[in-house]
Amino acid sequence: MTRIPRVALTVAALALAAATVAAAPRQATPAREGGAPSAAELAAAIGALGDFDYDTRTAAARTVRRAPAPVAAEALARAVREHDDEYVRYRALVLLAGLGESAAAPLMRDAITDRNDRIRTVAYGWFEHHPDPAVLPALFQALDREGSEFTRPALTRAVAAHGADPRAREALVPLVLRGEDFFRGAAIEALGDYGRTYAIAEISQVARLDGPLQDDAITALGRLGRPESVDLLVALQREVPRERQPTVSASLCLLGRNCETHYRFIVESMEFGAANEGQQPLLRGATHALGMLALAGREAALAALFDAGVPSRDPARSPIALGVGLVALRNPDLLLRVLDGYRDRDGAIILLRDAFDMLSEDFEEERFYVHVRRAFWAAPEGSPRRTLTEALIQRLDF
Repeated sequence: MTRIPRVALTVAALALAAATVAAAPRQATPAREGGAPSAAELAAAIGALGDFDYDTRTAAARTVRRAPAPVAAEALARAVREHDDEYVRYRALVLLAGLGESAAAPLMRDAITDRNDRIRTVAYGWFEHHPDPAVLPALFQALDREGSEFTRPALTRAVAAHGADPRAREALVPLVLRGEDFFRGAAIEALGDYGRTYAIAEISQVARLDGPLQDDAITALGRLGRPESVDLLVALQREVPRERQPTVSASLCLLGRNCETHYRFIVESMEFGAANEGQQPLLRGATHALGMLALAGREAALAALFDAGVPSRDPARSPIALGVGLVALRNPDLLLRVLDGYRDRDGAIILLRDAFDMLSEDFEEERFYVHVRRAFWAAPEGSPRRTLTEALIQRLDF
């Protein structure tokens, strides 16, 4: 099963290159108007980014976002370089990334070799969304040393994002068939998300094998979109365990084969899994499959996740919420379109908040916030989109 988070949120869009989220105009935070903080208030807020109390950290980040962009960028960059609290350094870099390329780019190359693994992960995430061929050699060197489940997926995605560069191909294709399963899964996922069809033979080889990587490989084949995968997927649908069948159906749908029939099967599988506590593997498989379709632009798939998740309770609620959260982080425009007309908007936002609490993807969540904030300022006053984005900002504690 594809891991959540990793946008690697961990985050995909999946099967589509993730779009760079541009920074919004630096104005007062929507729905929380207030003047720009003084220099002393800004310094205090940056220091509070590492506070143990969630509300204090959240209020501190909000204060930093109210500062004029050049002032905030300078203060945050200084904190990344000099602060003695490693978590403050990390959070400062996340907020700095939200200010846009001109503010963050000067620090990101150095951050690749930072002592703080959280900071390195932010840097890898940055170069996933801001590919720079000049940085590839540094990323390749990092592949030789990064060995943690925390940093490795983000690094793999950063390499995969660098187009069809032959150097990236040479580095990634061998990772499909060798190494620890978790890292192999991250490589398969990234190659599928970015449509790197040059690895289809190796990924197909993994898809044929029952085991923990089969779901990742089946997912990637669907996202790669190559018609030569259809026969393999049809054969696998007769062979794979029940919980993997929704993923096969989603992949066949993405390849244009009997999509409506496969979609109905996936939704029915999710509904059955949610209604029967002993069917958690099937529920996770169906939720993952709907996320695949949503990330490919199918609004009905995301709406189905909301329909099932909004009234749900655990244990069914958690996997559905995670599916919603992954879609939101990877395709915020789709999320906004679905929520624009959703009948229980408040319940949907609460479900999304639950997802973000579980994901803890600070960098990707900051990108999501910047996107929503930009949509807020672009929408006319009093419009449904303005009301929706204001509600998201308030309820998600941005």
